[in-house]
Amino acid sequence: MFSKISSFGLSGLKGFRVDVEADTSLGLPKYEIVGLPDASVKESKERVRSAIKNSGFKFPTNHITINLAPASIKKVGPNFDLPIAISILQSSNQITGKKCQDFIIIGELGLDGNIKAVNGILPTLISARGDGYTKFIIPEPNKNEASFIEGIEVYALSSLMEVVGLLNGSIEFKCVEKSIWKGEPSDKISEDFARVKGQRVAKRAIEIAVSGGHNILMVGPPGAGKTMIAKCIPSIMPDLTFEEALEITKIHSIAGELDLKKGVVSTRPFRSPHHTASVVSLTGGGKDAKPGEVSLASNGVLFLDELPEYSRSNLETLRQPLEDGVITISRASGSYEYPANFMLVASMNPCPCGYYGSSVHECTCSPSQIQNYLKRLSGPLLDRIDLKIDVEQVDFLELSSNTLEESSEEIKKRVDKARAIQIERFKNTGIHTNSKMTSKMISEFCKLDSESEELIKFAFEKFNISARGYNRILKVARTIADLDGAENISSNHIAEAIAYRNIDKFSL
Repeated sequence: MFSKISSFGLSGLKGFRVDVEADTSLGLPKYEIVGLPDASVKESKERVRSAIKNSGFKFPTNHITINLAPASIKKVGPNFDLPIAISILQSSNQITGKKCQDFIIIGELGLDGNIKAVNGILPTLISARGDGYTKFIIPEPNKNEASFIEGIEVYALSSLMEVVGLLNGSIEFKCVEKSIWKGEPSDKISEDFARVKGQRVAKRAIEIAVSGGHNILMVGPPGAGKTMIAKCIPSIMPDLTFEEALEITKIHSIAGELDLKKGVVSTRPFRSPHHTASVVSLTGGGKDAKPGEVSLASNGVLFLDELPEYSRSNLETLRQPLEDGVITISRASGSYEYPANFMLVASMNPCPCGYYGSSVHECTCSPSQIQNYLKRLSGPLLDRIDLKIDVEQVDFLELSSNTLEESSEEIKKRVDKARAIQIERFKNTGIHTNSKMTSKMISEFCKLDSESEELIKFAFEKFNISARGYNRILKVARTIADLDGAENISSNHIAEAIAYRNIDKFSL
């Protein structure tokens, strides 16, 4: 007998319908799965067999063929365990109800028949809803994740027996209740700038970077406070919107890093991978083309401490996401695109020993050692970093002072005002920050008076600024003007943007 159950698979962040077809016919006992399954799907044969038996049902001893259509797309993961089991039970007349065709069914089975959580439920359900499907059966542990999606009816069940009861009409279940999303205040989840003594230039640069979503590099000796400053950044980031939270949750759900108790991410990500991280862990990929750190940091911060210690190949892979806000992963099974709209915050020492240019410690590095150290960072990568600042050591009097520094709450107020200006400016354009302006937008929103034009022309010729560098100076200047509440960019905004573009250790 033939049966067909509808399920959904994932390719990157996009879902696609999978028809799980079962044919139970006379012949020698045999059980096979076709339709381009990967190893985890093939292994479902034994999970499904045991789950059916241990749930009190009879596993057919006939010739069973399972087809996952369309056969041209590779099926990955254990998400198809439950629909395969249901299709077998229906084809062997153990499910007699007609409700099977009403649902999209997703879930992994344990040997005892319990349904386990699966990755990627949120993007799967959103994709299926976009294709017109509104009724779903999913694992009970994934119910919080599904409760934030409007316009669908979700049944989160915990066992194969419950699913069969629902489909046969012998057991009544309530669908998952909708949840209201509430983000966590940023000042409750991170360090506070009030605890950072001194470093006024660095704080000002960080405020500009966060306000406009710009990338920033901090250079200074060990112990100057670079890492502490970076850890304070989440406290002044704009509050997360629900749309941003859904996008972050999709990525974390696919990667298996989602807190199932919360269901949806409520804070902006702050990712700080170690410098020994591989290219795949940083950018994504692997056998299943999972998202990497650059995607997990989307709508948040990617902090790379000791930047030159990362491998050259790792750093060069950042060039595409820094420019485009997406990362494309190409594999034999297909091409996958993930968001990578992060703010890069990097720190480094000025030399191997860390004290080149210091007025406190003597540098022990030779000129060739310093040159080789700085050469680990390519010109094209540095060109994509909008602000480069020196972070000097704080003297004893400033460090031991009881004077209260400006709090993150006060800085965040200014950041929020600047972001509100940008949101209004770029309304209906698909972007939200100055850092993402296109060339056309720069021409429209970064008009200069004659004095500003002369200043940037002088800097362009003197420092051999690239075309990209020129545009990024204008973007930073636009953000500085927004912080000042100025409608137009003036020469002092341009001068400050140029100052952040160039430090002694690097050329423009």
